[in-house]
Amino acid sequence: MERLDKILSHLNYGSRKEVKEYIRKGYFMVNGETIYKDDFKVSPLDDEITFDGGVIEYNEFVYIMLNKPKDVISATFDPRYKTVIDLMPEYAKMSVFPVGRLDIDTEGLLIITNDGALAHRLLSPKYHVWKKYYLTFDGIYKEEYQHNFEEGIILDDGYKTLPARFEIIKENEAYIYIHEGKYHQVKRMLEALNMKVTYLKRVGFGDITLDNTLNLGQYRLLTKEEIDILKGNSK
Repeated sequence: MERLDKILSHLNYGSRKEVKEYIRKGYFMVNGETIYKDDFKVSPLDDEITFDGGVIEYNEFVYIMLNKPKDVISATFDPRYKTVIDLMPEYAKMSVFPVGRLDIDTEGLLIITNDGALAHRLLSPKYHVWKKYYLTFDGIYKEEYQHNFEEGIILDDGYKTLPARFEIIKENEAYIYIHEGKYHQVKRMLEALNMKVTYLKRVGFGDITLDNTLNLGQYRLLTKEEIDILKGNSK
């Protein structure tokens, strides 16, 4: 059981103070009864909460697709840089966080959620959830490099990456698929083969593809189908 004012604030019906005032004015009903006490206890999964005649849909977790721009960091707070959460202030109160990280100069698909269990599974190498990136690079790609990607590449610190896939689109453009998230991993993988990444954008996460209608900095809630796909990717 949770306090009614806490649930309504969580659902963005206003600040905690504003919600308390709305309740005291009788704006909300629980199971057909008008409630005036802000500390009234309800079960959001069992009780029907209505506002202005409409039933309020309660979702404990939120799942968001963001097209991350450059110069924004994948964190919930930073004293110096704008964070991905700063781009969506209406969701900050729901304790959302990015699933994994994109470098500050990397663009593209980032999943934002408050579902910690799902996030943990999506990031675990155990589940082999692929991340797909589009990149441009300087240097010469050689066919024999495909073997290096498939076998794993030894980085500058001696770490050997898990197997990856590298698909040339045309000269100096490619897709790379990895299911790890080591520091600057894609850049370091190419550097190990005498190539340099000049542009990097994540375009896929598991079986979820970046919505091409989202401009940089824009975001939207995942559809139920997309949420089910993500959950399926982590089983």
